[in-house]
Amino acid sequence: MLCSTVRQATKRSLVPNVQVRKHTGLSFELTSEQKQFQELARSFAREKIMPVAAQLDRDGQWPQELINEAHSLGLMNLHVPEDCGGIGLGVLENCVIAEELAYGCSGVMTAMLANDLAQAPVFLAGTPEQKKKYLGRCAEEPISVSYAVTEPGAGSDVSGLKTKAEKQGDKWILNGQKMWISNAGYANWFFVLARTGDANTPTGKAFTGFIVEREWAGVQVGRKEWNMGQRCADTRGVVFDNVVIPDENRLGPVGAGFKIAMGAFDHTRPPVASGAIGVAQRAHDEALAYAMQRKTMGKVCPFHPFLIFRFFLIFLLLTTSSSHIGYH
Repeated sequence: MLCSTVRQATKRSLVPNVQVRKHTGLSFELTSEQKQFQELARSFAREKIMPVAAQLDRDGQWPQELINEAHSLGLMNLHVPEDCGGIGLGVLENCVIAEELAYGCSGVMTAMLANDLAQAPVFLAGTPEQKKKYLGRCAEEPISVSYAVTEPGAGSDVSGLKTKAEKQGDKWILNGQKMWISNAGYANWFFVLARTGDANTPTGKAFTGFIVEREWAGVQVGRKEWNMGQRCADTRGVVFDNVVIPDENRLGPVGAGFKIAMGAFDHTRPPVASGAIGVAQRAHDEALAYAMQRKTMGKVCPFHPFLIFRFFLIFLLLTTSSSHIGYH
């Protein structure tokens, strides 16, 4: 029975055909269009990402060639609406694509899909002009953009942010430091959350969002951080030193930045989770492939009656399968 279970682990089922009750009509089957995106992302991950993933991770090289190709295939900037030149996919489609890309390499997936996090505040709160300019730019060219919120002393605790923007006439003067910003070294523009209220202003009204161009004077991007993994993804600190921001680049009303920044997570955190499923599935497949050719005491590992390794394989199978059910 155990051998049968392990053999079944080799059959990857990304879209379980789950029915809650017979004849209810409820199904978790993807649509034909969603399956096409899934197959496109799966082929791209296996044919383009996997052959170079190990080298990219060793060198920490930015995967611009893969980004260029993914952009041309429509596998990037998935949230950008059609009236801005994008394809306007929803969260589910993003999850399906993120899982497949992460199966190839989670670092490459991060480099490609971190754009979505910076874009989300714009499509949630941007004016029509801001959306056309900044989301349209992402749709037209294979550029990268960054979500700059975290600071050296404040991450999840957004109330601790110290980066400040002060109004001077029809402009804002931005000063502060951000840290661990994805894509920062290659960003064309940044979404920046800055404090615009005083020390007594409630967190929900103390911050304002801005769109900051990389080329503006005073934007200083730091060195690449050498992460424990996902090394081809780019993570850096960014300093804003008296950066002059025109008021037209303010995103939403003054004081609405916290709500906008947090709202972006509703659209972008689910694909991060599904990317983890892709990594888990890859770990399972690699472990099983190794176990099937590794022998000890005359038997292949998964079929040895005294090896705990088989339980590890079953655990991975059950974990990834239940996770798929959770979002499909």
